[in-house]
Amino acid sequence: MIRDWDARVLSYEEVKPRTLEPGVDKYLIDVREPDEVAQGALPSAVNLPLSTLAEALHLNPLNFKEKFGFDKPQHDQEIVFYCRSGKRAFTACDVAKRNGYTNLYNYEGSWLDWVQREGGNKTQ
Repeated sequence: MIRDWDARVLSYEEVKPRTLEPGVDKYLIDVREPDEVAQGALPSAVNLPLSTLAEALHLNPLNFKEKFGFDKPQHDQEIVFYCRSGKRAFTACDVAKRNGYTNLYNYEGSWLDWVQREGGNKTQ
């Protein structure tokens, strides 16, 4: 896939505070599939699988909330994407950027990094 921009990358140290103080003006979005999320997720994260992301961003706000259980992100609000290792999150940033979203971040390392840093004993 050709990308025409570089997603801003966040480290564990930058993501951790966002999990402790979630806000309606920013989202931490897990783009893994539901069966992966069932194994564990970052605190305060919402799930929006990469496989449905492009379609989801075209839904009206009411339909989006009915389908995913949280308010549709605004085009200028902060969105941090993560997945298992960071690759799908990078793609999610690209998809969102192409759909008019402007304040996007990729948690590099994603779930694998989080588990390692948090000392969790969950295996992937």
